[in-house]
Amino acid sequence: MPLSTGDTAPDFELPNANANVGSSTVSFADAKMENGTLVVFECNHCPYVVASVGRINAMAETCKTKGIGFVGINSNDPVVYENDSFEHMVKRADGGMPYAYLHDATQTVAHAYDAKRTPEFFLFDADDRLVYQGRMDDSPRNPNDVTTSELADAIDAMLSGGSIAVDYTESIGCSVKWKA
Repeated sequence: MPLSTGDTAPDFELPNANANVGSSTVSFADAKMENGTLVVFECNHCPYVVASVGRINAMAETCKTKGIGFVGINSNDPVVYENDSFEHMVKRADGGMPYAYLHDATQTVAHAYDAKRTPEFFLFDADDRLVYQGRMDDSPRNPNDVTTSELADAIDAMLSGGSIAVDYTESIGCSVKWKA
């Protein structure tokens, strides 16, 4: 069943490819901070993720300053895309990733969240309730063409206690590469 606004975050505990942030495994509770948690499904090979890395890293830093936990999850089948293997995740994380980068080898977490694309963001409030799901903005491949900021708007509304005007958007990106 897909997650809907107001649903509780599915729990997870996954291996972390980023030795510089977090322990060797990270759970939802480990990622959570006092004001909420942002989970992004991403990978190494998708051109939409690659073009957004700087903005994703900046969003992670912004979340940290606002008391929102941030974690990336790669659920892609590395048999389909070798660049999405745990070893390649470690290499990417070593390049300066400011958040835990988790490997969902069984794809159980992607199914629990009903993740469809990379990148796809799931914002949870301090009570672990889903308040926003979807894209960061309307132009993941070219920051110069961005005209909307749904994720940032949702974060600001959540932190101010206001209602979130847009709580769901279709993600723009590559499909999750499911196991056969």
